[in-house]
Amino acid sequence: MADLNDADLAAAVAAGDHAALETLYGQHGSAVFGFARRVLRSTPLAEEVTQEVFVRFWRDPGRYDAGRGPLRAFLLRDTHGRAVDLLRAETARRAREERDQTLASDEAPGPEQEVWEAVRSGQVRSALETLPAPEREAIVLAFYAGLTYQEVARRLGEPEGTVKSRIRRGLERLRGPLLQQGAT
Repeated sequence: MADLNDADLAAAVAAGDHAALETLYGQHGSAVFGFARRVLRSTPLAEEVTQEVFVRFWRDPGRYDAGRGPLRAFLLRDTHGRAVDLLRAETARRAREERDQTLASDEAPGPEQEVWEAVRSGQVRSALETLPAPEREAIVLAFYAGLTYQEVARRLGEPEGTVKSRIRRGLERLRGPLLQQGAT
């Protein structure tokens, strides 16, 4: 089998010849694995990609066209695609896990955090009371009620630009007292 060219080897695999697949793996397996490991920087993930590349070739050897280039180039192209897909999936999985972990830690604050939040909340409420009513009302609706600028403007019957200006001015006025109190 080792003396077969790429096209004949692919045809033998297409015919279901296990020995041909074994030969194919013997000739190209280390190149596929090495390339996957360089892309992924992980031996276990590179092993997974290598297996997937050869299983895919076993299941659909007709994807290889000898007229378009050598079999090794085809396998390495497939390896690159599988490795990049796996890298993206792993990156997304890690980001999800970190986000979930952050959310979980945010959901269950310790006693120190609860006390600090209460103090900070009280300081913010006190600072809000010092603002003129139109600014305070716009900030409360935007930040505590979670309304958009447009929704705040509709609720107050004011132009959106006016609401934005009131919120911006109010936040600037809050900044000083809150920084002095250490509430930020």
